[in-house]
Amino acid sequence: MLTTPIVRVLKNKFGDAQIHFAVRREFADVYTNNPNIAKVIIFDKANEAALKLELIKENYQLIIDLQNNWRSRKLTRGISSNILMYVKPTFAKLLLVHLKINLLKENISIVQRYAEAASVELDENGLDLFVSPETKTKLEKDGKYIGFTPGAKHFTKRWLPEYFVELGCELYKLGYQIVLFGGKSDKELCADIAKQIPDSINLQNEDILHQTAAGMKMCKFVVTNDSGLMHTAAAAHVPLVSIFGSTVKEFGFLPYGIQNLILENNSLFCRPCSHIGKSTCPEKHFKCMKDITPHIVLNHLQKLLPQL
Repeated sequence: MLTTPIVRVLKNKFGDAQIHFAVRREFADVYTNNPNIAKVIIFDKANEAALKLELIKENYQLIIDLQNNWRSRKLTRGISSNILMYVKPTFAKLLLVHLKINLLKENISIVQRYAEAASVELDENGLDLFVSPETKTKLEKDGKYIGFTPGAKHFTKRWLPEYFVELGCELYKLGYQIVLFGGKSDKELCADIAKQIPDSINLQNEDILHQTAAGMKMCKFVVTNDSGLMHTAAAAHVPLVSIFGSTVKEFGFLPYGIQNLILENNSLFCRPCSHIGKSTCPEKHFKCMKDITPHIVLNHLQKLLPQL
């Protein structure tokens, strides 16, 4: 999702360019209906050799590697095309996680880092996700919906389920209807939370990205963890409140191009304990999430609501 502004500005800059995008199958829906892409190349481990042959055969004038890992370097090694490569701030991340030395205070978005790697200047249009008008949602226009995305791949990036329930009940008292969003792995979590919030709507699905985005577009705003669905909400151009636990905004994975508020506990020396999240709290107290109470979040939301 965070690569879409780069593709857009490249197409705007080089209007006659044919842009191909290689992407893993599970993420390909990000580029469905995207008018800036001439061809989406589906990549998986089983066709790695075939993909390299295709890259060679296409004889690209330019290859931009925004992944920069061992697999992407293997794919582009030996290809005569001009190659631009995103340089990850790996050393700075390690210093921040392990020694709490912060060289990332500028809070540069990953999107901006991608733009620097691709030698392009960003516009102000945010993320792209081209949802078909035919994509159905159960939500009605002009509803007072607030979206919750309680899931995240790693435990330490998830705000407490009981906190989502408490916040949802308070927002219900204020006249709002809560909508739950999530993917395959969030099925039980979303169902359990939905049962405890009056009149809530559970739109968790089997990782159907465009269906999720269509529902998000109907919400006043979305309350989310630092997760992929945070970026989906941003691509749906919905204001959002993001709760950061074990990770920090300095890593660059911020909500991009949309009105947002990031809530995090900056009083803890143990943060960040990881740049991707952990399965348990290393300190056993989980204060990075527990100390951000529903009362705190509600107070911030009530300041935002009159503006929405």
